[in-house]
Amino acid sequence: MTQAGEADKIEELINIMNGKLKYIYLTHCHGDHICGVMDLKNRCGGKILIHREDSEGLNNPEVNLTPYIGLGQIELEADSRIDDGDTIHLGNLEFEVLHTPGHTKGSTSLYCKKENCLFSGDTIFRGTWGRTDLPTSNREQIIKSIEEKIMSLPDETIVYPGHGMMTMLKDEKPIYLELKPKLF
Repeated sequence: MTQAGEADKIEELINIMNGKLKYIYLTHCHGDHICGVMDLKNRCGGKILIHREDSEGLNNPEVNLTPYIGLGQIELEADSRIDDGDTIHLGNLEFEVLHTPGHTKGSTSLYCKKENCLFSGDTIFRGTWGRTDLPTSNREQIIKSIEEKIMSLPDETIVYPGHGMMTMLKDEKPIYLELKPKLF
């Protein structure tokens, strides 16, 4: 998966596919996901989308953590704020916005039923979940988001996380089924 900070790679992919960038979708407001977004937008266009609860973190270094990961101040405004249940259309594909708080209060995932895939941001990874020791994060919320929103999707759903290897929900479900009695 290509990160927003890799504007050169993204622009190259768009050009190879003879495509056009319609949206820059931000699953959350952390610096490793938002750096380079303005460069990408200036080069390729596209509307910046983020959940309304994370939009305020775009310009707040205490929330987006840019000083802690060696990035300067980022000045970034969303073109649109999204909410749980919103639908994003790309060609003949439809993506449903799932508000999956826990990593941040406005973390989201994008689910495409037709392609049977989920872009999970930093909510769920192969074998684990996202960090919950950061500003606006919450361990109970992330587990609830995973159990109620993500694990309710079909077992054959392919998960593309914000970092690391893809996985399938059927391979992740045992982790949460075994963990649940220990957490609550």
